[in-house]
Amino acid sequence: MAEEVAIELASSSEEETRALGERLGRHLRRGDVVLLSGDLGSGKTCLTQGIGRGLGCRGQVNSPSFVLMNEYAGREVLYHVDLYRIEDVEELDELGLWDYAEKGVLVIEWPERGAELLPGDGLVVELRPGEQGPRTRRLRFIARGARGRELVEALKAA
Repeated sequence: MAEEVAIELASSSEEETRALGERLGRHLRRGDVVLLSGDLGSGKTCLTQGIGRGLGCRGQVNSPSFVLMNEYAGREVLYHVDLYRIEDVEELDELGLWDYAEKGVLVIEWPERGAELLPGDGLVVELRPGEQGPRTRRLRFIARGARGRELVEALKAA
């Protein structure tokens, strides 16, 4: 079994979570897939807002909970998907998510709703509560495939 390639980083505020996302966003390119896993209120949208900043996206990045996907223009197009309301995994085929991944950067919240249909290469980010207070977070960036390893190594070097 291959050794897991990962890095764990801490955040003490929403703005620090956005800054971590911005750091990641600077390294993302067309075709990258980032899967965000965590409970409600864990900071997935804050992290995505930072990713948008790192990609040079204009406008406010908001949670796409009610529309499933938002699109933001920047250095690369950011496709922000929220699968929280997906009830049937077959709905993912209808969305054509993988077509969007080929056109830009695909960030997916609640990937566990369709895990068996999501691409294998990329980055998984697990967001968990920190120990130092209600706004603190632990973010674990886990590589999936070669591109995921490149992204984890870039975060380690930054």
